[in-house]
Amino acid sequence: MNPRYNATLMVNARFTPSFLDEIKARLPVSEVVGRRVKLKKAGREWNGLSPFTAEKSPSFFVNDQKMAWFDFSAGKNGNIFDFLMQTEGLSFPEAVERLAQEAGLEVPKSTPESLEREKKRAGLTEVLELATQYFEAELQGRQGAKARGYLSDRALGPKAQTQFRIGYAPADRFALRDWLAQKGASVETMIEAGLLIHGEDIAVPYGRFRDRIMFPIADRNGRVIAFGGRALDKDVQAKYLNSPETPLFHKGAVLYNLHQARKAAHDLGQIILVEGYVDVIQMSLAGFPNVVASCGTALTPDQCDLLWRMAPEPTLFFDGDRAGRKAAHRAIDIALPLLGPGKSLRFAFLPDGQDPDDLARSGGQAALGEVLAGAKPLVDVLWQREVEAGPLDIPEQRAALERRLNNLVNEIKDETLKRYYRDDIRDRLLALQGRSAQSRARAPQGQMQRAQRPWQGRGQPIQNPYGYRFSNTTISPSLSRSSLFARGSGIPGREAAILLILLNHPALLARHIEELAELDCASRDIMQLRDGLTALAAEGYESVAELKSALDAAGLAEVRRRVEAVEVIAKLWCVKSEAAEIDAEGALRQALALHRRARALHKELKSVELALAEDPSEDNLARLREIQAELTTLDGREATLEGFGIMSGRQDRAL
Repeated sequence: MNPRYNATLMVNARFTPSFLDEIKARLPVSEVVGRRVKLKKAGREWNGLSPFTAEKSPSFFVNDQKMAWFDFSAGKNGNIFDFLMQTEGLSFPEAVERLAQEAGLEVPKSTPESLEREKKRAGLTEVLELATQYFEAELQGRQGAKARGYLSDRALGPKAQTQFRIGYAPADRFALRDWLAQKGASVETMIEAGLLIHGEDIAVPYGRFRDRIMFPIADRNGRVIAFGGRALDKDVQAKYLNSPETPLFHKGAVLYNLHQARKAAHDLGQIILVEGYVDVIQMSLAGFPNVVASCGTALTPDQCDLLWRMAPEPTLFFDGDRAGRKAAHRAIDIALPLLGPGKSLRFAFLPDGQDPDDLARSGGQAALGEVLAGAKPLVDVLWQREVEAGPLDIPEQRAALERRLNNLVNEIKDETLKRYYRDDIRDRLLALQGRSAQSRARAPQGQMQRAQRPWQGRGQPIQNPYGYRFSNTTISPSLSRSSLFARGSGIPGREAAILLILLNHPALLARHIEELAELDCASRDIMQLRDGLTALAAEGYESVAELKSALDAAGLAEVRRRVEAVEVIAKLWCVKSEAAEIDAEGALRQALALHRRARALHKELKSVELALAEDPSEDNLARLREIQAELTTLDGREATLEGFGIMSGRQDRAL
């Protein structure tokens, strides 16, 4: 082989397209160029004087959405790598290495293994493109008649089918496999691309998608990386089915239709997120091309980042029913720590019982535009959620509201924005207090007397409140059923989730060893497994099987199996070994944070119960009720593992 050609291959394997895309995604062009050129904001672009020619009027422009710069005086343009190469004389590898370091990315080593991995990724991309073409052809063929009828009923005609490359997977188990094999694709590549189902008990791998409407999922450059399939047979158990996690597809880091919505989002200065693929298509046809959807997950930090690259205040479009509001509340909890100047969210809610697909077909652009125009800022939805969490009739309940809001605001990491949120919440609380005072002034005397006795319940009055046995305090039925208190084989669900994520993702052990060592567990068995994992973290296990074998050798096989048998948790895709590490770590961080807060609240609850038994004062009673209210609210606003795979009332509309 030609040495120069071989060197080029090695560089390409080292700096893969996905690696270069990630650097460009993390470093805005304006940030890189702005270190050398004084830029001024001009609409959605930046401009400045050319670094290549002497000029008095700006002819140098930067567009972060297009990830490019343009110098009309010098006749040059390019990306961030080109800019360093042309202004500092760096070679391409030198420019990539410097920017990768700034982006916090480790530069891949140039090895034969990396070359092989890149070849494999290219093979996966090729076979997925071939599969897309096959599905498209099948939709338009004889076997696709039923699928075309279904699409026609949903007003998805030829234009939509072509633009979004909608296809049909025949019912034949081996049709796709045999067609791809004729094109030269190996069964191993089809399996790794998520197109075939295989396993020890499956003699011959067969098609994952059968008798389904197929929606290709593309990356930001338009390359197909996965599929979503909608079953035509109503009796099929899995009505909606997405591709599994693959080397190309990490569902928590992907937005459906991103490649087509990017330009429209830049031109319009806005991006809209909906929940279903068909919602995206219908809204695009109705005149909203700047629409994307999550791929069967609740909103993730990675998806927030993708949205903010296109617009400073994306609009999240939800149904107005309970499930839609719950999804919006989860999104708030995910976004709060990530908010900052130029990074927020708006929320639009449809009339109860409708989704964007329904409204697009019934009311068209005008109806959708009206709902979007009424979108509320994040702070309004946050306030409404907390105010509606329970009654605010007495001072203790209002004090609990204030405490919850302050705790939520403290999750905002940007200090400037945190200060403005505190001011806004304080003003709202003062206004609420004023309305409450007016209400009390108008209340009849009997109601005034009742309001002054905070220990009096809503039912029959308590004649001797200080005779309560507070050790019998209970939690709400909904909270007791939540994953916060879920138990399987005597193991709390959240603790099982934390340990399962670490068991199935050994690489996370070393990064979270301190948090694991400090994990407050409910049972001695769980503490033993925690200690076993902590001790093994230093060994640097990379294989799940090796880590489990080491635990079993340490006498922890039984408790490990009990943790894996907690059914409600084991079904979560984020705890499984095939889940992307970035998604697993995101779920782990959420579970740890909520677990710490829940355990702290329970400890404080016991302490307050003892204090109340010794000193039955109104202050102690008020604090007891605050803790109870926060525990209840903790269940209501839970934004942890349920968003990563458990089928909820919204997720059954993933397509």
